[in-house]
Amino acid sequence: MGNMPSAVKHCLSYQQLLREHLWIGDSVAGALHPTQESSQLSGLPGYVKIVEVGPRDGLQNEKIIVPTDIKIEFINKLSQTGLSVIEVTSFVSSRWVPQVSKRLYSMGCYEISLGDTIGVGTPGSMKRMLESVMKEIPPGALAVHCHDTYGQALANILTALQMGINVVDSAVSGLGGCPYAKGASGNVATEDLIYMLNGLGLNTGVNLYKVMEAGDFICRAVNKTTNSKVAQASFSV
Repeated sequence: MGNMPSAVKHCLSYQQLLREHLWIGDSVAGALHPTQESSQLSGLPGYVKIVEVGPRDGLQNEKIIVPTDIKIEFINKLSQTGLSVIEVTSFVSSRWVPQVSKRLYSMGCYEISLGDTIGVGTPGSMKRMLESVMKEIPPGALAVHCHDTYGQALANILTALQMGINVVDSAVSGLGGCPYAKGASGNVATEDLIYMLNGLGLNTGVNLYKVMEAGDFICRAVNKTTNSKVAQASFSV
């Protein structure tokens, strides 16, 4: 590397470690051990279940009809990433969320996903909403579904994790949107979510690189640019 300053060399080598390890969730030299991380960010779960909604919620908002064979190949690619739940084939004023959640739970629903489908929530509103809902429903029966219209999705998800939630919806490449809210962007990108969770030392069992490959496939198929910051940064280098 010639006469490159040592600080730059260190930066480049650390960037390489991030590429090699954060994609698959291994520990990175210099990063906090998961137990140290959890002590600093209290309440984080050891395992986070990612629910991939790209084939359903993501593609339903596309203007073009995606051929069935493309959808099947897309789902097959996602099934090879380690994702344990993939949705393949919902609506209320926020003041009714606790009541509706309680009713669903009492009817036997094992899991209730709380959605900010227009992406206007903040960590503060997420905290207040969960505090209200969790008076009626235990956190183990809740999931969160965050869109990224105002760039708050990852911060909102982190808030939810700290409050005991360990199931998160996301869509590869940030696919999706909300047909009822003009300008609303897609779901939080699965790639960006995994990158954050890997950096926190949290287990997902998902291979980030394979998710990015699936995202690249579907974006080429529907002729659009990925909304994932991680994919944009990785594929541009």
